[in-house]
Formats: sequence, structure tokens, C-alpha cells
Amino acid sequence: MRKLIVSVNITLDGFAADIDGGLDWHLQSWSNEQAYKVAEILSQADTLLLGRKTYQAMAAYWPFQAKNINFPREDIAYAEMMNNYRKVVLSKTMRHVTWHNSVLINTDVKQAISDLKKQPGSDILTYGSISTVKKMAAFGLVDEYQLWVHPVMLGKGVPFINQPVNELKSISVNRFGSGVSLMICRDITSLRSFATSA
Repeated sequence: MRKLIVSVNITLDGFAADIDGGLDWHLQSWSNEQAYKVAEILSQADTLLLGRKTYQAMAAYWPFQAKNINFPREDIAYAEMMNNYRKVVLSKTMRHVTWHNSVLINTDVKQAISDLKKQPGSDILTYGSISTVKKMAAFGLVDEYQLWVHPVMLGKGVPFINQPVNELKSISVNRFGSGVSLMICRDITSLRSFATSA
């Protein structure tokens, strides 16, 4: 079974966005070192699972970057993965998707993601999409959390998770020169499931 991985930037006080949903706070501590790590993680997946808002923001940005003369040349491979990978969008309000290799799912979320995880392929990666992540966590569908913890305190904002989740096991912590730490945690139930199926 494929792993469903949630990758998200969060503050020290647990917020994934500011009170207006903004993400500018994480740019001040972003570095090329982290960009290389993000590209490495993305290369191990083949599918992006996104909520409506994150999908629309990415679809408005990524298709144009490979030809953007101001876009860093070292990030071209990342842009190509973003544009060519399969994008699965969970939304009950959208009627169509236009970004290359995108599909729209507006049926039962739990069943749709369960079916997706059973399909052959590499990891499924979710960026942002906080409301979607909360639903997936409530259903016990998330196998791994990749938490990019920034040395920032917002005081208020959009909390990453505000509900109980299954027991997590810390797998690794990477610390970057910028002060950001990447904490990788896996769901204990999921780990047992993978061990049983191995």
C-alpha cells in the first residue's frame, strides 16, 4: 500500500498559516538547503493530493515557472515534477481542473483516499491543504507527517491540527542552518500495518 504523507510548514506555536491564511512568515527562514530537501522528498512520490485552495494557488503558479527567466535554474527539476505528477484535488465546490494531469474528486473523501492508497505507485504527498489534512487525520488515513518547524511565533492563526490524532512515532529530525527543523513522524497504526503487509 502507498504511503500518504503530509508535508506542512508550521510555527513554533503550532500554526500553519496566519489569521488571514497567509504564508509569508515562512519565507524569511527558507533556504536553498531546504529547497534541495523538498525536491528530494518530492522525487520519491508520484502523486499530489490537494485541497481546493492549495490546488488553485499552485495551479496559478507552477505551470509558468519553467519558462520564467527569473526562476532559479536549480529548481527547474522541482517545477517539472510539480507540473507532471498526478494531482488529485478534493473539492465539493469545484467543477473542473485545468492544471496538467489533474483529476477532481468530489465524492466520499474517506473512500476516495483509501482507494487511491491501494493503487500501484509511489508515495502520495499532500502540501498545505489544512482542512483536507484535518479530515484525513480524523479518518486515520495519514501515514506520515513531515513538519517543517520554523523559528516563528504568530500568537494566532490557522492551527495545523486542533483534534486528537493517532499515536505518532518520531522517525527523524533534520536541522537546517536557517533554524528550521524537519520533524518526520509516522502513525503507529500505519507502521504496524506496513510491518504486517511486508
